[in-house]
Parts: sequence; C-alpha cells; structure tokens
Amino acid sequence: MSKSTAIKRLMTEYRELTINAPEGITAGPISEENVFEWEALISGPADTPYENGVFVASLRFPNDYPLSPPQMQFVPPLFHPNVYADGRVCISILHAPGDDPLGYELASERWSPVQSVEKILLSVVSMLAEPNPDSGANIDACKLWRDDRDAFNARVRQHIEATLGL
Repeated sequence: MSKSTAIKRLMTEYRELTINAPEGITAGPISEENVFEWEALISGPADTPYENGVFVASLRFPNDYPLSPPQMQFVPPLFHPNVYADGRVCISILHAPGDDPLGYELASERWSPVQSVEKILLSVVSMLAEPNPDSGANIDACKLWRDDRDAFNARVRQHIEATLGL
C-alpha cells in the first residue's frame, strides 16, 4: 500500500470526524504539511474518575496505514492501568494485526484495516471508563485500581486538577 493511499484514507477519516465527531472527542492532523501526525482531545467519561478531565493525545500513523495501526500517546502521561508511564496507550485495537504471540488477545481484537481513528478513540474512552488491570501497562495503577479504588480515584482527580491548573 502506498503513502498516497494512506494520505487519502487519513483525509477521509479526518473529514468524517469533523462532520460526525463522537461526543467528547476532537481529532485531526497537527498541520496540513503532515497528515501522519494527529492530536486528539478526549473528554473524560461521565461517572468515572476521569470525568471533567480533558486529555490530549498524539497519534502517529505509519506510511502503510491502514495496514498497520497508529501509535497513541497521552501528553502529558495519564495515570491509568492501560497507559505506560510515558503515556503510550496499550489496548488491543492498537496492536499489530494477526495472532498474539503471547496468546492473550484474539486476532479479532487486534488492529485490522477495517478499524478507524474514530474506533480507536471510542475504544480509548471505553478504556478510561473500564480499565483492564489484567493487561496492565502501568503496574502501580493496576495495583491501586485493584486494591484501593478510593486512592486510585483520588490520584486521578489530582492529575486532572494539575493538568487543568487548579
């Protein structure tokens, strides 16, 4: 698949996101010169510790998109069981297509070219609402989520207040 095919696909997805953006999500290329680098703003889902937060993430698309998934990273990093300390998001939809070499994920849960930026962002909103501590990227967040939910919620709220300058 050529780079021009990836550009066409990304522009189609961007156009769709500007017309029919899911509630609480905004995303698009950072500049007209490079459609392979996007920024997303994600509102924290209601009735979760992330409520009232607005989280910035970068998406970097490979030249062979949509055959390969983008990389997604929260900037600044987000305290969450499925987000690495550097902000990289760890969810199945962002893992390379095919069988999981560790046998944890089904191939149907991983990236495929029928996925889209919108599906990725909606999956991340779901991840915020329902962390998967069994597939942890941040061991401290997983442990706190499992063992002391009140402390976990307090830490997330502190992060939100800090990022909002409160």
